[in-house]
Amino acid sequence: MRIHVLHTGEVRVSPYLPFGGDHCSLLKASGFTTPKKDWIWLPVSCYLIEHPQGLILVDTGWHRDMSPHGVFDKKAQIKSLGSWFLYHVNQGRIAAGEAIDEQLQSLGIKPSDLDYVLLTHLDCDHANGLRAVRNAKHIIVAQEELDCARKNGFIRYKKKWWEGCDLQTIEWNGTEGPADKSFDLFGDGSVVMVNIPGHCDGLCAVRLTNDRGQFVLLFGDGGYAARSWQEMITSGIALDKQMQRKSLEWIREQSLDPDCMESLATHDTDIKPHIIEL
Repeated sequence: MRIHVLHTGEVRVSPYLPFGGDHCSLLKASGFTTPKKDWIWLPVSCYLIEHPQGLILVDTGWHRDMSPHGVFDKKAQIKSLGSWFLYHVNQGRIAAGEAIDEQLQSLGIKPSDLDYVLLTHLDCDHANGLRAVRNAKHIIVAQEELDCARKNGFIRYKKKWWEGCDLQTIEWNGTEGPADKSFDLFGDGSVVMVNIPGHCDGLCAVRLTNDRGQFVLLFGDGGYAARSWQEMITSGIALDKQMQRKSLEWIREQSLDPDCMESLATHDTDIKPHIIEL
């Protein structure tokens, strides 16, 4: 396998959102009590996997229409997200050429060439760009996450991000992970989605394993950086804080495994775009 670690723009948040810890209030994590000068910019990563059984994309980042000129654009972002509230919680920008469809094009890949799009979850900085790759053959999300989006749509999620996309939900076929729920995409252990709830109900990590047992872990927003699992710092946004911590413990265990080649969070400022040969 070859894994392309791509940055599809940036997101600006209160520092308490990624690293608020176990006792952070939702108000504090959302940034309403933190001056904008103290907010931080974080990368928004997506991952393109060249697998023997097809091309796989994990997450989609921002859509170009929220940053049409390659810079931060308040009006365009509010229109793209469909939410004044979400704009005040996280702001985004995408430099020219960084939107997921633009990066695929630079690699000679059309969205219709994608065999699978795996969504770790449906938060805006992971699913807003989904419309740009809606012609992929299969777009997969956990049923728990789709249900979570329906329950929390007024504030956190907007259906417009995936309207016109044929979302396919998975039936768990394994018991790996902190919630004993996993999905083996090809049935050979090479691509496994592992439910790591807490941040949201259907959040999934994606573990990619070669035939020698070495693996790469993509843990989405199960933590926001390596320091999350190294220091056991939960994020400020969680639907189930106890489960979030249990999921972070699983991420730590996996990351410390001698066979783990890389363990990657979506928003880690220490991670630069690169290619992993697995």
